[in-house]
Amino acid sequence: MATVERVSGSRLLAYADGVRAVYADAFGSPPWLEGPEQADIYLERLAGDVRRPGFAAALALDGDRVAGWATAWTTPETFPTDRAYALISAALGERRTTDWLCGAREVDELAVSTRARGSGLGARLLHAVTEDRADGRCWLLTSAAAQDTCAFYERAGWPQVTGPAPGDPGLATFLGPRHPARAALSAPSDSDPWTRPTGHEG
Repeated sequence: MATVERVSGSRLLAYADGVRAVYADAFGSPPWLEGPEQADIYLERLAGDVRRPGFAAALALDGDRVAGWATAWTTPETFPTDRAYALISAALGERRTTDWLCGAREVDELAVSTRARGSGLGARLLHAVTEDRADGRCWLLTSAAAQDTCAFYERAGWPQVTGPAPGDPGLATFLGPRHPARAALSAPSDSDPWTRPTGHEG
């Protein structure tokens, strides 16, 4: 069984070849369809990500082979507008984006090799990069088309709070199981079609 440990950014980068291999393996199938080139691009981005405030990483090793990893960091107090962030804030609205996400721990990537799937490794990695957040304010974004991935987060107790909004490529936002905003999810508003509870309580 693979072992999971919290690691520094430099230690994670020391396993760059394994990270690249798992990335290409985990994200090579639909809906991602990312290959070795995208894995190389991810490694270039990771080299900068490790310097982000609040960076956290967990690494899963099966012997000396990388079986998976997860990364997270602190979302800036001023919510970003690059990548998919603008779509998230449009779906949640400015107030909830600030209250729920700014300053929270953002899980950026979680990848598990296909040979290790079904072993509980993904849940252990997710727990490893979020368990020490005392206030429970954790969140993540994934593709709404990745049904197995969305189901995994829901089983882990992460409620989905946004679905695809007009003009977005199909994104889903999840809050951590201890996020204080979970209490607000029991009363969805008819005027707010993109924010909804999942009904899953872990």
